[in-house]
Amino acid sequence: MSRFSLVISCALAASPALAHEFWLEAPDYQVQPGAEMTTSIKNGQLFEGMDLAYFGNRTERFDLTFKGTTVPIAARMGDSPALRMVAPPRDGLLIVAHEASPSSLTYKDWETFVGFTEHKDFKTAVADHLAAGYPQDKVRERYTRHSKALIAIGDGNGSDMELGLETELTALTNPYAADFNDMMEVSLTYAGAPRGDVQVEVYEKDAEKNVEVTIHRTDDAGHVTFPVTPGMTYLVDSVVLRPAPDVGETDTSPQWESLWASLTFAVPE
Repeated sequence: MSRFSLVISCALAASPALAHEFWLEAPDYQVQPGAEMTTSIKNGQLFEGMDLAYFGNRTERFDLTFKGTTVPIAARMGDSPALRMVAPPRDGLLIVAHEASPSSLTYKDWETFVGFTEHKDFKTAVADHLAAGYPQDKVRERYTRHSKALIAIGDGNGSDMELGLETELTALTNPYAADFNDMMEVSLTYAGAPRGDVQVEVYEKDAEKNVEVTIHRTDDAGHVTFPVTPGMTYLVDSVVLRPAPDVGETDTSPQWESLWASLTFAVPE
């Protein structure tokens, strides 16, 4: 089980400390074999956001895995939703994976950076920034996104698997399985190794798009377990923050680099 969980009010949506999440979202997480299906790339806050069109120069990886076989998605420039295809002709668990190309930002002020580190539980980042002598007026960050979605084709039988994303959330239980007991277990990795004792956020959305957020921590094996509710859709999110490898090389080099992992799925009623 997770070490603790904490419910956050959605009133926090206005807080500048909240960062923008990035995820894959399907209008239907349960699709019949051979039916048309779509999945969108989304960016926003509190599990609500805008669709992003597919662009190859903004994408490092976009593929789907079914029955242990991974194939690239043949998306076209400007496609929105990014994925539109005919579902496989047989039952199984389909995994859609996307890794975005690096992007950069400069924080508008020091307080926003501090708020981000507090919200995402990076306990030493502010002290490390100051100790390194980095500027407070121009905090720069490079970030990448590493997203997965679980979609049931027919009965959705099968298992999620690690796909080699630099940071990755992998479901250890299948929410579409007939014997699923409404307790979801997920593992978190970074560079292929478990991330223990780190923060994981779980966003739960109902049919009316009301969202509740809970905060959890992984155990020593990098696992987190949390209850889920039939009829709800879920986004699981966790972030790595590390010093940028090219810090100081130029006047515009970032001081920090963040890697965002996300996993989306639904729980059948």
